[in-house]
Amino acid sequence: MKTVKLANGIHMPVLGLGVFKVEEGAELVSAIKEATRLGYRSIDTAAIYGNETSVGQGIRESGIPREDLFITSKVWNADLGYEATLAAFDESLRKMELDYLDLYLIHWPVEGKYTDAWRALEKLHQDGRIRAIGVSNFQIHHLETLKKTAIIMPVINQIELHPQLTQKDLIAYCTKNNIHVEAWSPLMQGGLFNNPTLQEIAAHHGKSVAQVILRWDLQNDIIVIPKSTKPHRIAENMAIFDFELSDEECAQIDALNQNLRVGPDPDNIDF
Repeated sequence: MKTVKLANGIHMPVLGLGVFKVEEGAELVSAIKEATRLGYRSIDTAAIYGNETSVGQGIRESGIPREDLFITSKVWNADLGYEATLAAFDESLRKMELDYLDLYLIHWPVEGKYTDAWRALEKLHQDGRIRAIGVSNFQIHHLETLKKTAIIMPVINQIELHPQLTQKDLIAYCTKNNIHVEAWSPLMQGGLFNNPTLQEIAAHHGKSVAQVILRWDLQNDIIVIPKSTKPHRIAENMAIFDFELSDEECAQIDALNQNLRVGPDPDNIDF
């Protein structure tokens, strides 16, 4: 699995398995085992997903050495705050039965809370319990606020990103500040599969629309974590390293942007 070097020097796989909306149980355990069998080494979960126990079981049953895996989780909004975030991290580790995380993120930028939560992440990182720390769904002004008090800046910003929400200004800001961008919902929850432009590009390469989108992400230096529990989809999502999109094709995909979200607006969080 190809990796990128984060600002703090550690390497993160460019492709991972997302497990959003996958319930605890055998299906998730099997998906992780199949993904790691195929070569995935990055698993992305979150406290609010309610499936960290099964993620941990899948990791243990995969047979892959812990040090060869890259495990991400996130602290939920209700647990933002210095002491609350420390406790939430301990609970995530307990559920997964892990000694450390590779990456821990603040899930949403809840105003008035995320700077205290960030201090907790910095402490956990300094104590060696997290290899890298980052944020999710942060806009430029959230990152600017964080910069005023942060000792360590985020190495990752995980955001909703797909051909109809390209977020070019945010990506440019993150790149300038050595923050890697990671895309959640890269396939727009399947909402782009019938797009004629993407279908035409996919047919030209003998690939699926999903593969074209994920390839577009990689060529834009975006880390991706597509979600699936179906073995054939997990395999398909990984088969993106044997072709390349032209500059013209990438421009066609860029032109699909409509600033259209399938998830919440980070500036209007009501949960």
